[in-house]
Amino acid sequence: MRLLILRWCVCVLGLCLPWQATAVDESSLLVIYPDIAGPYQGAFASIINGVSEARQRDRVTRLPIRNDTAAEDVVAEVKRREPRAVIALGRQGLQVASAMVKNSAVVAAGVLSVPEVGAPDFPVHSLAPDPSLLFNHLRVLAPGIKRVLVVHDPRQNAWLIRLAREAARSANLELQVLQAEDLKTAVRLFQDMAASADPRRDAIWLLQDSTTVDDVTVLPLLLKASWDQNLVLFSSSIGHVRRGALFSLYPDHMALGRTLASATRAASGAQGRGVLPLRDVKLAVNTRTAHHLGINLSSVPVRIHAVFPEP
Repeated sequence: MRLLILRWCVCVLGLCLPWQATAVDESSLLVIYPDIAGPYQGAFASIINGVSEARQRDRVTRLPIRNDTAAEDVVAEVKRREPRAVIALGRQGLQVASAMVKNSAVVAAGVLSVPEVGAPDFPVHSLAPDPSLLFNHLRVLAPGIKRVLVVHDPRQNAWLIRLAREAARSANLELQVLQAEDLKTAVRLFQDMAASADPRRDAIWLLQDSTTVDDVTVLPLLLKASWDQNLVLFSSSIGHVRRGALFSLYPDHMALGRTLASATRAASGAQGRGVLPLRDVKLAVNTRTAHHLGINLSSVPVRIHAVFPEP
């Protein structure tokens, strides 16, 4: 009798004995992310803040992953928590999500791409800007452009180029795509491209492609050609705008977090799969380059979020 009374008191007072399992909150959302220092830490924090802002009525739990933490240990922890939905950020988060038994709705983000062979069976929101948004901004900033030239490694960006072909048709642009599977080939192709480009109608697009675009050889080569020939050079990387490319689109991390929060709701039933381009973006412009190209930014009907050189 005394034992029954004690158990009743524990339930009424909401006490939880150390050996009692915590009840599962079916409305909970678990965010898995790498526990790393530097600029990526702030980016992940902003994404998670966006998730929390969009899901104020739900419990959003953070699960940081240290570099020395085994993926299987994190998978076991996720299984123990039994969240209703999981957002996996970064390469480590993607690795964990891929190893999970999908009892939860899963969405991944914070990576550029994933291999098309053996791609995960859940949506992956890439950090690569949507080509359609890039081309729309190109038409606004440089309306005379008729053709976009790009070099890529198909092992990294075949999926993005497929989207770019569709986007170019919609924007009434011609897209010339060249392939390179090593830097030496890419340098030669870019040299030929810059030499034959018509600055009155052509623009060169730099991808976030570790094979074909580097900051030591390719970027200086194209920046010089752009300046000397008044050639429009735009990029998927904000770092290139700092160096002199005309513009890029970069992640709006808070907005991306809100998108991911919505995506977990949509994924609660039968999930989609594959890589999705980044549509939560901000615009960065190099004002010095724009002035050199004769572009009057004060008359441009788009919001510019970052300018270089920084004032």
